[in-house]
Amino acid sequence: MYSRLLVPLDGSPTSLLALEHAAALARLSGATVVLLHVIEPLRHSTGFERPKVYIEDVRPRFMATGQALLDEAANRLRDDGIASETVLLESGIERVSAQIARQAETSRCDLIILGTHGRRGVDRLLLGSDAEQIARTAPVPVMLVRKPHSARAA
Repeated sequence: MYSRLLVPLDGSPTSLLALEHAAALARLSGATVVLLHVIEPLRHSTGFERPKVYIEDVRPRFMATGQALLDEAANRLRDDGIASETVLLESGIERVSAQIARQAETSRCDLIILGTHGRRGVDRLLLGSDAEQIARTAPVPVMLVRKPHSARAA
């Protein structure tokens, strides 16, 4: 069925929920889980850093933090006997959703498992929806995972 699962992680509770679903599916199918973290430099910079400070201090810190997130998730999967790979990317000017869709092809994944907040109305309009964009543009099926209604209300 599915042999390679792509799981984009950002450290949010919904991305960790997607990881749980991927682990369950991988246990059933023997699939490899490809963990992806996309760093958005503009989120980690004020724009006032001197280039030398950014290159020597700021960028290495957020790269290390992103890799640590991936390594922690990969270790959890390996402890469960699940094969995994990690991919760390920087977004540059391209949308994160486009990079995730392209990474599914690059890593030869046949399913993307993605956490979503399930926002609607004005929240969705103002905050956008990477999950929706990925579902529309991905070259493979996309499984959107979110907390059940009862857990969100609490």
